[in-house]
Amino acid sequence: MNNLSPNLAFVFPGQGSQSPGMLNELAVHHPEIKQTFDLASAVLGKDLWDILNNKPDELAQTSNTQPIMLAAGAAVWRVWSKLSAVRPAWMAGHSLGEYTALVCSGALAFEDAVALVATRGQLMQEAVPQGEGGMAAIIGLDDQEVINICAEAALDEVVSAVNFNSVGQVVIAGNIAAVNRAIQAAKAAGAKLTVPIPVSVPSHCLLMKPAAEKLASYLEGVIFSAPEITLIHNADIASHSSSDAIKAALKEQLYRPVRWVETISYLHNQQVAHFVECGPGKVLVGLNKRIAKGAGHWALLDTETMMNVAGQLA
Repeated sequence: MNNLSPNLAFVFPGQGSQSPGMLNELAVHHPEIKQTFDLASAVLGKDLWDILNNKPDELAQTSNTQPIMLAAGAAVWRVWSKLSAVRPAWMAGHSLGEYTALVCSGALAFEDAVALVATRGQLMQEAVPQGEGGMAAIIGLDDQEVINICAEAALDEVVSAVNFNSVGQVVIAGNIAAVNRAIQAAKAAGAKLTVPIPVSVPSHCLLMKPAAEKLASYLEGVIFSAPEITLIHNADIASHSSSDAIKAALKEQLYRPVRWVETISYLHNQQVAHFVECGPGKVLVGLNKRIAKGAGHWALLDTETMMNVAGQLA
């Protein structure tokens, strides 16, 4: 891929950015949105666009959320690629968003990715029975404090810091009772806010290790190419070009923390001055502004903002 902008990174959101009816404005003006969803639906044998727009309970199920978010990010990328000749030299994705980045960087075929993330979501769901795991955001404590609180609250269960999302914002995950103990300890330690996250699985903690082993087996049959755009992985803040290294990073990602602060800081240190969130919502823009201060941050929310961003980056 030629003419990559060395000071531009596209970042892709993960689970939690979904909402019923997202992308409807873009879908009205750009057939690529619905075409991408139709392709994903054909892979899985179910209508993901219908689930997104009409079935909020099904949208919340991890095995549906993951392929829907993948399709959403890939669809927005396809619209961007039609409207603008500007291409980033860098990509990263938050958790599940890493799979979208792999597709958009040319490392993974879209249809393969749809089947892969649907399987990933199913394996995650099966690893911890419904209601036994939990996640929560801890706001206003430093990273090490949260790590220490989790170590003390775990007792004979699992709870750990799993998403280092922004300065002073850390997500914890594990057994629900241990998560609740950590929440109480965080409050006692002076956390500004503790917010339970309504998810069906406790991502990126050791409870996901069995799912990671099964995912590794599934990944053996998936073909990866070297990315055409440099992609920074969550687990090790590194880029990989070999298929085996990418697979190892994706396995580790399932039960290791998402090191988002380090990812964005690394990109900013590589002279990235513009970060574009490619997908529904603007969750990452909010996080990234607090990490890469002084950089430009945009979200491709609708046609108007997409055209504005394209104009500014041209």
